[in-house]
Parts: sequence; C-alpha cells; structure tokens
Amino acid sequence: MKKGYLYIILATFLFSTMEIAIKLSGSTFHPIELNFLRFFIGGLILLPLAVNRWRKEKRNFGWQELGFFALTGFFCIVISMTFFQLAIGYTKAATVAILFSLNPVFVLLFAAIFLKEKMTKLVALSLAISLAGMLIIINPFSLTDPVGITLSILAAIFFAIYSVISRYGTKKWRYGGIETTCFSFLIGGVELLLLMLISHITPFATFLATHGLALFSEIPFFSGVSLTSLPMLLYLGVGVTGIGFSCYFLAMEETSLSLASLVFFIKPALAPILALFILGEAIPLETAIGILVLLLGSLITFISNREVPKIIAEKEKKSTSPFLKKSGFILQEMGERIVKIL
Repeated sequence: MKKGYLYIILATFLFSTMEIAIKLSGSTFHPIELNFLRFFIGGLILLPLAVNRWRKEKRNFGWQELGFFALTGFFCIVISMTFFQLAIGYTKAATVAILFSLNPVFVLLFAAIFLKEKMTKLVALSLAISLAGMLIIINPFSLTDPVGITLSILAAIFFAIYSVISRYGTKKWRYGGIETTCFSFLIGGVELLLLMLISHITPFATFLATHGLALFSEIPFFSGVSLTSLPMLLYLGVGVTGIGFSCYFLAMEETSLSLASLVFFIKPALAPILALFILGEAIPLETAIGILVLLLGSLITFISNREVPKIIAEKEKKSTSPFLKKSGFILQEMGERIVKIL
C-alpha cells in the first residue's frame, strides 16, 4: 500500500504539471507534433518494462492484441490527446486541467447510457454536482473561450472511453497496466504518424488549408526540436507521459481503481495553484468556487466507486443468477458493450 500511495503522489504531481508544461512550450511545437512526440517517447520509455512483463507471462502478440491496442491508441492518442493539445492553445491551462479531470465522472455516465445500469443515488448526485461545478467554471453567461472549453470536455469524454476499453482488456485478457499503456501509446503514435503523413499529400493538404483546417495541413514531424526545447520535450515525454502514466497504472495494481482515481480528484485543486505560481494565471472567484464544487462531486464519485462493487458482490452472494455472476465488474462489462458498439 505504501508503494501504491507513492505512485499516486507522483502521478498526481506529474499530471498536474502537464498542461503547464505544454503551455510553457508555447509555439515551439505544433500541437499535433507535440502530441505525437511525447506519447511516442513515453511508449519507448515503457517498452523494456512492458516487453519484460510480456515475456514472463509467455504471451504472444497477435492480431487480437494489435486490434485491441490500435483501438485504445486511437481513442487515447489520436482523438482524446489531440483535443487536449488543441484545448490548451485556446484557453487557460488550469481550465483544461479542471475539465479534463472530469473523465472519471463520464465513465459512470457511460455505464448508465451503454449498459442501462440503474443509476444509484450516489452516482446521480456526483454527476449533478460535477455538472454544476463545470457550469460554474465555464460561466455560460460570460463565455469567452468556448472552443477551448468544448475541446477540453471532448478530451475528457474520449479519455473516459479509452479508460473503459483498457479496463476491459485488463479484465478479459489480463493485460497489465504497463503493457496496455505502452502498446497503446506506441501503436496510437504510429496511427497519428500516418495521419501526419497523409496531411503532406498535396490534394489533402490543399483541401484542408482552403477549408479553414490549415492546422491539420502539412503537420511537421520534428520542427522546434532543439537543444533549447529538448528539456521540456523530455519532461513531457519521459516524465509526464512515461513515468506519470506508469505510476497511475501501477497505483491501480498496488491499491485499487478507486484509490488510483484520486489522481484525477486532486488534480483539479492542485493544477490551478501550480498554474498561479508558475504561469501567473489568476484564479477567478467563480473558478475557485467551481473547483470546490468539483472536488465535492469527485469525492462522491470516489465513494460510489468503492460502494457499487460492494453492492454487486453482496447481490452475487444472494443470487446464483449467471447474469449477476458475470457482472462482477462494472467497468469490465461497460468496456465489453462499448467495444461491441464501436
């Protein structure tokens, strides 16, 4: 447990500095280029550990594994993290950090939508409070950066989908957190690289440039990489991405999913404070109130993550229904449904 708490502390700090580090890099890197570089570097850092675990378990890497990690990599790297990178260019780093930390709440919401799970009072309450906190921060009556806020929310939604599918793989095929993270990053990076290559094909590049999508036209691969920018790139790739995600999944293995999710519950409070001291981003009164409301919603989410599995376990003891026995893990079942739908 002590190791687990250490992993949680490290992951929380590294994740809380992620938006700040990206903001500090400024226009040094193209947003999608930085997305590709940092996750590919992070995947390479994890590769020796992932391969070592894979060999110990005497696993083969076949079409099933390739398809699974291509799916998780697509949702995490190509979609979620691209939205995330773009969001930081449109709004404050603290705002992106706060809204992105809502992804555990979206996981619970997907359970109700895709699995038709009966929503408990705790889950409904956490969703309502989190939504209220989000609305306080967004302040729709004086919205100044709708694009950045929309991109942040989309990043959180697709990261929740990635988390659900990853959890499904760890339960059904017993993929470890390190292996799932590593192969998702590398294969997702290759998928993004292919899209970057396509952006250089003249007809596509011209079409994108003439239709208001110049940002996606002729995406550079290594522009901005220099001795000056290398420390920031390594911090994002090795530190935040490689070590940060490793600590997050190792915390899951050493403790539990609910305890590991503390990373995203603490981040909404820590990230704005770090942004204040490092970037000088002021914390408006409504943002401070919204943070407190979100923390309350996150706390209730944390409690529901602990209580719902206990309720299911009790039901399993009382019933011999095959359905109940197969639904021992909410996230596993949710992942299966989402995979089928996709």
